[in-house]
Amino acid sequence: MSRLTVNDHPVEFDMDPMTPLLWALRDAANLTGTKYGCGVGDCGACMVLVDGEALRSCLVSLAECEGRIVTTIEGLARDRSHPVQQAMVAEQAIQCGFCTPGMVIAAAALLARNSNPTETEIKGAIPNLCRCGVYPRLVRTVQRAGRIMRREETLSAAPAPGITAEDAARAVPALKPPQP
Repeated sequence: MSRLTVNDHPVEFDMDPMTPLLWALRDAANLTGTKYGCGVGDCGACMVLVDGEALRSCLVSLAECEGRIVTTIEGLARDRSHPVQQAMVAEQAIQCGFCTPGMVIAAAALLARNSNPTETEIKGAIPNLCRCGVYPRLVRTVQRAGRIMRREETLSAAPAPGITAEDAARAVPALKPPQP
């Protein structure tokens, strides 16, 4: 039985301790925001925070996470209030969206260490692969999120934190409300 904290909740996984964290999160905890991309640590789609460090969950076993704190994209900010989430929308840095959760996690880890990174530091800290090519917008996203974190900028282009999906769709016309 592997015990760890996931998104601020203590959990026990009754799985083989050598199971990759990715599969425990997706299959046992139903946290499917963490994506399976390559399975060998190259793409970064499965990035999660483990004790605040961005790690590829396909390469980390449950045994290695015993007693540690794991944050997935679902736990970063449920109300979309994290500066990286806000800046991703404002900079239109989301294309197909598959790589987005891993990039957001990597960017959040970088900004937690350094809220004013250089372009080189951003490119080095976010090694994620994106087949849609959002890289220039990703750099702008991280720079903007840093300004938000440093309280040098506020954002009005993205839905406000704490807003329902239906209200967000009305506030930001490009979004459509969920269909019944």
